Amino acid sequence: MKKRNKIIIQILLIIVAVLWVFSLDFSENISEPIYGASFSRFHVDELGLNWKETYLALLNDLGIRNFRFSAHWPTTEPEKDKFNFSELDFQFEEAERMNASIVLAVGHRLPGWPECHTPKWVEGLSQEQHQQELLKYVETVVKRYKDSPSLKYWQIENEPFLISFSRAYCGIHNEKVNEILKKEIDLVRQLDSQHPIIITDSGEFGDWFRAYSRADVFGTSLYLYVWPKSIDFPIRYPITPGFFRLKYNITRLILGAKPTLVIELSAEPWLLQPIIETPIEVQLDRMGIDKFNEMIDFSAKSGFDGFYLWGAEWWYWLKLNGYPEHWERAKELFD
Repeated sequence: MKKRNKIIIQILLIIVAVLWVFSLDFSENISEPIYGASFSRFHVDELGLNWKETYLALLNDLGIRNFRFSAHWPTTEPEKDKFNFSELDFQFEEAERMNASIVLAVGHRLPGWPECHTPKWVEGLSQEQHQQELLKYVETVVKRYKDSPSLKYWQIENEPFLISFSRAYCGIHNEKVNEILKKEIDLVRQLDSQHPIIITDSGEFGDWFRAYSRADVFGTSLYLYVWPKSIDFPIRYPITPGFFRLKYNITRLILGAKPTLVIELSAEPWLLQPIIETPIEVQLDRMGIDKFNEMIDFSAKSGFDGFYLWGAEWWYWLKLNGYPEHWERAKELFD
């Protein structure tokens, strides 16, 4: 019995040692990490802000030079075969003027709740027709922006394999995610062989292997402070930067090295209702300047090549409402 217990202890120690080694940072030292931010007209509207004013403030005042934009399908093609590019055109033109780089996300499932963004005119179509229209929209967007000097990456879909988080909203996307994603990737590669493709996965709950294996560049989300609807109180995930290094080192060992980004670094509060319906005290409790700084410090130790923050529109909203601390701290990152 004692011998058996000794063997078990030795095995456990070996496992702990292996996990510890995999959690070490084997990435090359990055003297100046690349910082960027997501910008979405969709999110600006939720905050009741002027979208052009907000975007120009992020570009010219805050000094962001690496953006992630989203070509949300309902906004881009509000009616069948009738496309609206006025907003994205403006964003691209201003980014080009300032030599800023752009990640452009296309697909059915893109950043922002409710995850899958479906035009109303698509809702009555069959699954086959839905796929055809989706691919036509993707093709139209890619052809329009593939020659932009500011375009750096395409992002196809957003966390496409995190099905449990979106089951009530995504329908066909969840049922045929592998088939749809392959068609989208093949199409974008055919139309534009010059720009790498980002595929993303959840940092905390994704397995990473499926997204990583399909990507030229892998992107992950990084959240610490969340407020799940299934419980009545907010929580912080009990993880350290080593958790992300562990996942990346194992994935890299199996699938090979490639560029990796934190494509969505949480820098605004996770709430149960819209921000503007939430008291400012609650917002700052969930993502005050202390937690904001923690997110920056935590991510810098995670071993990734770059970081795109989520919440820049909220920082501007805070600034306009007399709370400029997040805005001023972010300026230091983008300086």
